[in-house]
Amino acid sequence: MIADAPTARRRRWHWRTLDTAAGGLALDLGLYTVSAIFAAITAVTSTLLPHRAWGAVAAFGYLAATLVVIAQLLLRRRSPTARLVGLPARWAVTGLAWAGAALLPLLWQSIERASGRTDRAQEEVLVVEQAGTRLLEHGTPYLGPDAIAALPPGEQLLGYTPYQPGMAMFGLPRALADTWWTDSRVWFAVGTALALALAVAALRKTPTTAAVGHRRDAAMGQRRDAALLRGVQAATVLPICALTLATGGDDLPVLALCLLALALAATDRPGRAGIAVGLAGALKLFAWPVALVLIVWGLTRRAGTRVAAGAIGLPVAALLPAMLVDHDALTENVLRFPLGHGLVTSPAQSPFPGYLIANAMPAGRLIAAALLVATGVAIAVRLARRPPRTAVATALICGYGLLAAIALMPSTRFGYLLYPLALLTWAPALHRPVDTLTAPAPGELSGRTTSA
Repeated sequence: MIADAPTARRRRWHWRTLDTAAGGLALDLGLYTVSAIFAAITAVTSTLLPHRAWGAVAAFGYLAATLVVIAQLLLRRRSPTARLVGLPARWAVTGLAWAGAALLPLLWQSIERASGRTDRAQEEVLVVEQAGTRLLEHGTPYLGPDAIAALPPGEQLLGYTPYQPGMAMFGLPRALADTWWTDSRVWFAVGTALALALAVAALRKTPTTAAVGHRRDAAMGQRRDAALLRGVQAATVLPICALTLATGGDDLPVLALCLLALALAATDRPGRAGIAVGLAGALKLFAWPVALVLIVWGLTRRAGTRVAAGAIGLPVAALLPAMLVDHDALTENVLRFPLGHGLVTSPAQSPFPGYLIANAMPAGRLIAAALLVATGVAIAVRLARRPPRTAVATALICGYGLLAAIALMPSTRFGYLLYPLALLTWAPALHRPVDTLTAPAPGELSGRTTSA
């Protein structure tokens, strides 16, 4: 009983306390309000024109969601059990927010770009679409070093395609037709929505003991669904994700496929999890650390080979054609440029510790690289000594590991934070209520405890 709980325990602050306040609506209100303010400030102050255009539209999308949540809170005070304040209604508002803050600005900018505006897309959109054209015409999305060197100095950066070959698939529609719906961002959004929908469906199909009438387990399933909503919000309506999708977009399908892989891992489908993260790895290197951790998770379940078949096999299969057509071009774009040894250097210069160390200290790049390697070694030791046995632990390792890597990389972008933020927020949704069926009752183990 509450009266018997220690005072320290009653006063202890939990994230769940904030997350569940007013049935989750309090944090929804904070998310949409802060996002609206961020979008409005971006519309006024950003030096990047696509970002300003995003903010001018997204601010109203977030504001609309904020007003709806305020109405829900007022209704909840009168009727706490009303359907309009429940979880399905919160899902609907999340969809409204994503449509207004990400999809509407994306379509607006795509249409304006098709009408002749040249300031309605970030460079990565152009790079992906050019890669799609080269893939269609030459069989490889990459320009060789000689071809890049022959470009005017101001265009050499756009000559690089620092992605895995699969990313060029999103540029193929533009190679076939020049119109708004062939904008690569439209297809990034389609891929993102499809992967997230599959992830949500997989987790919602996870068996729960609610089916046999256990009220406590039904409540656990409800909490799992609420955590799933919060994870989807982090991958869609969070400004760092909505802004990225509307103006650039290439990171969102990669992130969504990683979340799908973790959802499939949580539902005991290691082979499919490997395929999902393998598809992400065929798009961008950021998915490779997630793939490695998932393979270790698979090894704890005697399914490492099944995970690795997709996680390693698909990226390798995507690389082979480009390697056979022009291995120098592949090496220049996929290895030399990201490592800072290309003809031009990456403009990614967000003021994270790695960047500050690399630019402010003698031999700073070596120090930053050493710290990055040391972090990688520490994570590898942790994986060897305590391999993740659950999808939750896998997501947490991936999230914190990528956060450390982004902080220590000499050249990185603020937008890359969407990966660790979404992964860490996704982790609570990966708990399996069905595990309570086989969990021993308190005291049944004579004082012994287990951990996830």
